[in-house]
Formats: sequence, C-alpha cells, structure tokens
Amino acid sequence: MAPVSLPPSITTPRIGAMREDRQAQVAALVALLRQPGARWSDITEEVLAEGSAVAVLERRLGAGETLFADDASLNAALDRARADLLGWMADGIGVHSLFDETYPARLRDIHQMPPIVFTRGSLAEDRRAVAVVGTRKPTDRGLEIAETIATALAESKVTVVSGLAQGIDTAAHTAALRAGGRTVAVIGTGVNRYYPAVNSELQRQIVEVGLVLSQFWPDAPPTKHSFPMRNAVMSGYAAATVVVEAAYRSGARMQARLALQHGRPVVLADSLLIHDWAREYASRPGVYVVSTTEELVAAVDQIVRQIPESPQVLEGMPRLVNT
Repeated sequence: MAPVSLPPSITTPRIGAMREDRQAQVAALVALLRQPGARWSDITEEVLAEGSAVAVLERRLGAGETLFADDASLNAALDRARADLLGWMADGIGVHSLFDETYPARLRDIHQMPPIVFTRGSLAEDRRAVAVVGTRKPTDRGLEIAETIATALAESKVTVVSGLAQGIDTAAHTAALRAGGRTVAVIGTGVNRYYPAVNSELQRQIVEVGLVLSQFWPDAPPTKHSFPMRNAVMSGYAAATVVVEAAYRSGARMQARLALQHGRPVVLADSLLIHDWAREYASRPGVYVVSTTEELVAAVDQIVRQIPESPQVLEGMPRLVNT
C-alpha cells in the first residue's frame, strides 16, 4: 500500500533522520513528553527542527538537566516509555506520532499540531471530513439542523467530525451513524475515558464503525484546558466547520475562530447573528452564513466538492517495529 504523502512544509530534509528505528524515536518522544512540566508545543517544535526525538532527549539529558524524578538515565527513561507504548498497543490503542505515516495528515498544517495522538477504532485518510459543532443545550431547531446536515454529509460519504459532547455533538454523531456513514469523535479526555458518561454507549458505537481520537494520554481525565485544546485538533482534523448553535463562551464559537486561523471554511447558521462574535466572523473571507437547512446543505456541498477525494484507507492499528 502506498504511503500517505505529507505536506512539503513538514517533509523537509531534516526529517531524514526519522528513518532511524521508529520504536526508539517514538519512545524518545514519549519520554520527552512525560517529563514534569513539559510543554508539548515546545517539544514538537524542537523535535521537528532537529528531525530526531532521540537526539533531543540525549541533548537534554546530556546537558545535565534533571528531567525524570524516577529515571536518572536515558536508558531507564526509554525503557519506561517503551513499556507505556507496548501497554497501550496491547490494550488496542492506536498510537500515532509525528514520525508516523498514520498520523492525521491535515493536523500537520496547524500551529497546535499535537506531537502524538491516540485512537480507538479504524483509521481512514478522512480528507473529506466536516466538523458539526454547537451548544450542549440546543433548541429543538438546533437539533433538527444538526441531524439534517450530518445525515446529508454521511449520505454523501463525507466523514462527520464532532466532539462527543451532549447536545449538538451527540445529534451529529448519532445521525451520521443512523445514515450508515463514518463519524470521528475528537475528545477532551484520554481514549480510555467516557465523558460525558451518558455518551459511553455512543462512544463504543463510534469505536466499532468509526474513530475516537484524542491528543491526551489514554487515561487522562477531563480538565478545563483539555476541551479548548480538543477544539483546535477537531478544527485541524476537519476540512471545514459547521456551527449550528453557540454562545459567546462556547467551545463551538472557539472552534469557529480556530478554523479561520487554520484557513478552513466556516458555515454559520444565521440565527447565530444575534451574537457580536458571529456578526464579526460573518464579514471574514471563507465564512458562509445560511438562513435555511437547504442553504446550509448547499454551502457544505460546495465546500466538500472542492476537497480532493481519496479512497485510500490506512491500517487500523499501527504496530511497533520489532526489536
């Protein structure tokens, strides 16, 4: 099977060093991310610039910094990381680092690119993917709109992306499943968690026929910071974002802003124009404002027709290289 092509901005000569044993590279990356107080964004930039997580880890340890309270040596740090990786994969968790062809290609385009993501379910290239987001406390009309657009997307073989929250997210995922389509849940906890608990069965259904993706350690609980970070990754994963209903302080409003920063089209229901933020966003290039469900479907269809369609499906759970 042919490898996935990476954007030229990422496939640079420095990444040639990534041909080193993949297991050692990913273990070194995990070891770096495990250090107390580690800033994942800084580590990502440093590893991409160096082209090798092993080199970054060796340099940091060699500089005499005490990075690991429990592991005083490089080998001990790598052994701990390898044990984590083997445990995750034994549990059926997909581990996709910036070194891997299975890493979601579109995430490489965003400033908030996570160095590693974890998945349960089946991977696909998902070039034709649209996020449908909104409030956790929707109106009946909002639920109807979310269900209609998710159904239309699924029937057009477009992946429906959402955040598995109550309200609009739940309606979008459920409608996509009901229509026999693919749906991806980008969550704000680790993939071993079920949050909110009321959606635990929905999450299991998505794992069976779609994908649950997280940028957090598999057992990570929800935090006040994790959901805004989740919205950045959801925007990055999708080719466009549809906002059905959203208040000023909502994650959906934040995702609309992030999508515009990422150069992704945004579709807003005109009912959102009661908010100052929506009126301001509506004046920006790449934003579609729609008045009816029919207009919303037409706008999304126009966006989707501009996305290259690829039939390539990737292997569901990548394996560590044998030592």
